[in-house]
Amino acid sequence: MLGWVITCHDEQGQALLDQLTASFGPLVQCQVVNFWRGLSTNMLSRMMCDALHHTDSGEGVIFLTDITGAAPYRAAALLSHKHRNCEVITGISYPLLEAMYPLRESLDSATFRDRIVAQGAPLVSSLWHQQQKNPPFVLLNDPYKH
Repeated sequence: MLGWVITCHDEQGQALLDQLTASFGPLVQCQVVNFWRGLSTNMLSRMMCDALHHTDSGEGVIFLTDITGAAPYRAAALLSHKHRNCEVITGISYPLLEAMYPLRESLDSATFRDRIVAQGAPLVSSLWHQQQKNPPFVLLNDPYKH
């Protein structure tokens, strides 16, 4: 089963988890990391790292964030590059999470990523999809390349 780390500004992440719990009962392998005003990005990263390790059963983790480019998204992006089968989704909403919740058990992380982005388009995207739009910078005449 894919783990979920819901990370949003202020109490939005907890509100989403509360709604999901009301619909589905207690959620296993799911944690919230709230990004409160005044919380350092270092502490946010540490909290998200803990949540990643608590939710990962070895099948992967989906970071569910609210705003592209904001601190929770950036912290999730950095963590996702260090761990296999991690995806970062942005632009989440309760109806979307409710629809996607049953698929946590049957899809791998990349398929889940593609499905949630397709279902939530155009408001939902992923780190992977953003990277496809903006490929890495390549220096054409790199003097250090032999």
